Amino acid sequence: MILRVHQLGIVPYRQAWDLQRHLVEERRKGHIPDTLLLLQHPPTITLGRFSSAKNLVASQETLKRLQVEVVPSDRGGDITLHAPGQLVGYPIFDLQSPPHKPDVHNYLRLVEEALIRTLETYSLKGWRFPGYTGVWVDGPEGRPEKIAAIGIRIHRWITHHGFAFNVTTDLSLFQLIVPCGIQAYGVTSLLRQTGHSYSIEEVGRQTAAAFATTFGHDNLEFVPWAS
Repeated sequence: MILRVHQLGIVPYRQAWDLQRHLVEERRKGHIPDTLLLLQHPPTITLGRFSSAKNLVASQETLKRLQVEVVPSDRGGDITLHAPGQLVGYPIFDLQSPPHKPDVHNYLRLVEEALIRTLETYSLKGWRFPGYTGVWVDGPEGRPEKIAAIGIRIHRWITHHGFAFNVTTDLSLFQLIVPCGIQAYGVTSLLRQTGHSYSIEEVGRQTAAAFATTFGHDNLEFVPWAS
């Protein structure tokens, strides 16, 4: 089974959302194989279907000054922030096609597992935090910190939206929000955890390989995007 990967560079959130909707229909019709979009967004705050207004901390004046767009989204989850240096992944998978299972919770756990495997390639131990979707690592003094957020949508068993993995993200931007609505714990990045500035492209390749292994794809192909 093929996993086709497109590495798109920096793409505005709404444009990427439109692309996902197009690819969801193409996947449903069987015109394309399982597809993973890997990209970055300009500074953008997205509001998931379960967002609370109180978790947007910054004023409108601050958001305008920093040129941060706020976009309501139909993904699951609460509020999150995207910015350059963050690897965003949007799997367009048909969960009714083997070897997948039409099971939302199983899909979420596999997305987490793929990201945990990615971290292993950088000698980092990622883990699940009971009650909180996403991938976590040990921060200072062993305190949990989130390194990858997950917010998905599944329609007629075709997946879209996905994950946001902080690689070299400017973490100070997260002060604009309460990330994922979780006040008790902070966020971190691959750069902060390892002290090394890896490229988004290199981390994207490792992440794609981990997704292929985790989801049972036996053929991984990187295809330049022809818009």
